[in-house]
Amino acid sequence: MNNVLERLRAEATGSPEYPEYEALLAAGPDGLAASLTSAGLPLWARELAAYRLGLAGDRRAFESLVLLLNHRDPPRCAAAAEALAVLGDPRTARAAAALATNGLRTAYALQPVRLLTALRAPESVPALMTTLSRLLSPHDPYWRVALACVEGLGALGDPRARELLTRAQAHPRLAVAATAALRGLPPG
Repeated sequence: MNNVLERLRAEATGSPEYPEYEALLAAGPDGLAASLTSAGLPLWARELAAYRLGLAGDRRAFESLVLLLNHRDPPRCAAAAEALAVLGDPRTARAAAALATNGLRTAYALQPVRLLTALRAPESVPALMTTLSRLLSPHDPYWRVALACVEGLGALGDPRARELLTRAQAHPRLAVAATAALRGLPPG
């Protein structure tokens, strides 16, 4: 949490909206929720409000956090994933699965994949398998996303992933993790 707040403070420092940073740190849930719909607020302010609401379990942050989970900036995605994991909204797994499996957004799928693993929801294994199967083509540039899928499937321990993990062993960057994941599956 402190890393996120420090990053957002650094973004806010020097901006004309800096007083808003201190106000958002002190704001209660209703003030934070109101700021999510206020016009003209910078991205860091919306992220701060959504992050704080999410960590407090306030579902009014859900839509903003999902948008941040799909952001091109990795620290924003990671903070959104952290808050969504705490939020406990039943829509989270479905949203993370949609982001992870969207072939047009694979470059930004790392945090949705990790979030699916953390959630251990019914959508998790099918989404990770769909994403990984698409990334097993030769020379795919998104090997880090593929690795997160392999690690996630290993952590989830679902035997449905056996064939796909066996295929992943043929990829040099995935082989060690895929072998470890296969060892963790129940005998089949």
